[in-house]
Amino acid sequence: ESEISTNGTSSFFSHLQTFLFYFLSKSLLGADPALDPAVANSGPLTINLWLGLQLLPTVPILAFQPLVEIFLHSYTYPSALVSGGYQKLYSFIERHGKEVVQRGEQEFGLSASDSINNLIFTLGFNAFGGFSLFLPTLIGTIASDKTGLQARLRDEVKQVCGSSSSGLSFDSLKDMELVNSVVYETLRMNPPVQLQYARARKDFQLASHDSAFDIKKGELLCGYQPLAMRDSNVFDEPESFKPDRFVGKGKELLSYLFWSNGPQTGSPTESNKQCAAKDFVTMSASLIVARIFQRYDSISGDSGKITAVEKAN
Repeated sequence: ESEISTNGTSSFFSHLQTFLFYFLSKSLLGADPALDPAVANSGPLTINLWLGLQLLPTVPILAFQPLVEIFLHSYTYPSALVSGGYQKLYSFIERHGKEVVQRGEQEFGLSASDSINNLIFTLGFNAFGGFSLFLPTLIGTIASDKTGLQARLRDEVKQVCGSSSSGLSFDSLKDMELVNSVVYETLRMNPPVQLQYARARKDFQLASHDSAFDIKKGELLCGYQPLAMRDSNVFDEPESFKPDRFVGKGKELLSYLFWSNGPQTGSPTESNKQCAAKDFVTMSASLIVARIFQRYDSISGDSGKITAVEKAN
């Protein structure tokens, strides 16, 4: 708010990542970054550098070819480049996330070291990285809307839980059909992970609406989310953002929402490789949207910045 007042705009990405680091550390690790000032100040940057080192060999860069392919896409980068920051995260979880680490040991038979390394991957790659891609799109979609969607979201949130944060919970989200539908529709239009790959475990026939393909065991398959979730045989006006698409009877379409590498109505298992946190993602995103409209009557901006806010009465 102070940045908007002073500059007329606020780039919210760095603020969002700081919030995500605190929120995810507390909810996934049971560890409060405020207890470790060094990690609190450097956590988001540390994770961004760690993610960047892993993703750089795969990021498409069209300029300066073939130099990019030769010098950036042909090597495994040394972990020493980010090992210092990684060790700080490791020590932070070791000291302040003991209860979750112990669950890894007692319930899953992992060593303490394996538990911590898995938690860092879950925190950094799956959660922090995924939300950093998805939430700016969600916020930008809402902030740039000119159809009256914000007023409808605000009315639904206040009707269900009022303006006090104490009335907002994961439980109360069940009664916010429009809020949930907006989150689902944003995931349909802009899935944070667009490609999934897998090898066929057996021979089978893959059928579409009008064709069938024989797949042989061992063949590599690629699923392209935007294509699957913009199927005109399933979704009315698939290229249009419809905030009410998953309201009421529209919930039946959730079985065709595949952003999590499986239907939204499905359950993750070891064998299907569906996103284990798919419900955590949608509920957390809905919680954030609801909290925004408890605090503000309206917001203006796009996926990179907020240009105006009107505080709730």
